[in-house]
Amino acid sequence: MKLFIFGLGYSALRFAEAYRQNFAEISGTVRSDDKRGALTSAGIPSFRLDGMHWDPQVKDELLRSDAILVSIPPLAGSDPVLSQFSDVIRSSPRLSWIGYLSTVGVYGDAGGGWVDEGTPPAPINERSSARVVAENGWLDLGRASRASVQIFRLAGIYGPERNALRRVMDGTARRVIKPGQVFNRIHVDDIAQLLMASIRSPARNAIYNVSDDEPAPQQDVISYAAELLGREPPPDEPFAEAKLGAAAESFYQDNKRVLNTRIKRDLGVALKYPTYREGLQALLAAGEGQAG
Repeated sequence: MKLFIFGLGYSALRFAEAYRQNFAEISGTVRSDDKRGALTSAGIPSFRLDGMHWDPQVKDELLRSDAILVSIPPLAGSDPVLSQFSDVIRSSPRLSWIGYLSTVGVYGDAGGGWVDEGTPPAPINERSSARVVAENGWLDLGRASRASVQIFRLAGIYGPERNALRRVMDGTARRVIKPGQVFNRIHVDDIAQLLMASIRSPARNAIYNVSDDEPAPQQDVISYAAELLGREPPPDEPFAEAKLGAAAESFYQDNKRVLNTRIKRDLGVALKYPTYREGLQALLAAGEGQAG
């Protein structure tokens, strides 16, 4: 089986590395020549795709692929993969599986209530609205293609080099308190195992919430990371007084609890890290809490 990945970023590359032995060939796109050279040298042939500019070889790769993973976000409100490659994807003779990495942000603000895959999207910012448009575009393509399309709505991603332990260690962690606010998270290795499970059991036009079992306040995660490291947690900062950038401010606009029943029931996935506690413990054991 040949896998092609649009956007060899953090989650997609972790998946490729973890399940490399399951594919005869893996290739994909990157934005920089430096990364392209490094991945190609590591045995993952890579091709440039930067906005509307792309290597012509990408089309040849798609026509030889059995599975495609898309982890590139919308660009200026439009999905760059759909806009440039939908025709060749639709006509690919071998393609049987398409996975699109989206976000639980499409649900918007549920006021702390529970959402599942049957909850209608209600995005509250342009970024999440563009994701809904992209999801619908991929589902439409799936209805017109022989390949099965799967939408994966990801919660907040953490893992090696991107976690609360690192932020506590380098002094960038903050405990911003917004009463009643909770978030779900997902370890990057659980994303990887879920994608592999889906490839083994494809379902046409399926949507999956990819989240852990325990929605929790951001400050609890930071406090637990500090506890594991034997450090004092950062001081409380009331949300109303915290000086946050635009991206961080938007992070607190959504308040919901995400149900992940479908990935367990339909794909048989047992999360390696069902809560942030197991995830942070494993990262600490792997050396994430070491200075330098």
